[in-house]
Amino acid sequence: MKRLIMTAGLVLSFGCQVFASDRTALARVTVYWPGEGSGKSAAWNGAQLREDHCAVDPKKIPYGSKVTFGDGECMAVDTGPDVVKRKAARSCGRTTAERNAIVIDRFFHTKEKALAWERVHPHFMMVRVLTAEAKQGIE
Repeated sequence: MKRLIMTAGLVLSFGCQVFASDRTALARVTVYWPGEGSGKSAAWNGAQLREDHCAVDPKKIPYGSKVTFGDGECMAVDTGPDVVKRKAARSCGRTTAERNAIVIDRFFHTKEKALAWERVHPHFMMVRVLTAEAKQGIE
């Protein structure tokens, strides 16, 4: 009986980590820059924002997670009320899947860079999310 419980515990612990740590999701990707409702630091922890950072809903994507887009990856370090409420997805989504998509807000140092990136990328895209727990399991 002891062996059965130990085996079940190991299977569940490894199984849960694999399923919860690395996933893809449909996202409405928006952009922001200093002065556009934000400063140069993340509001929740004061971290200095860089171009490889993004704002997420921490209940859906934990802080420290890597979010991979088609052209690179960002680290989830910030949040905001419109990201949590999924305002951009709900307002411009054409299908049910788009209206239910998560919202990710990519940070850029300048308005020009942000708008240039936004012009050449679709509003909705599949992203890969690798949580901090998954990275620890890989290393």
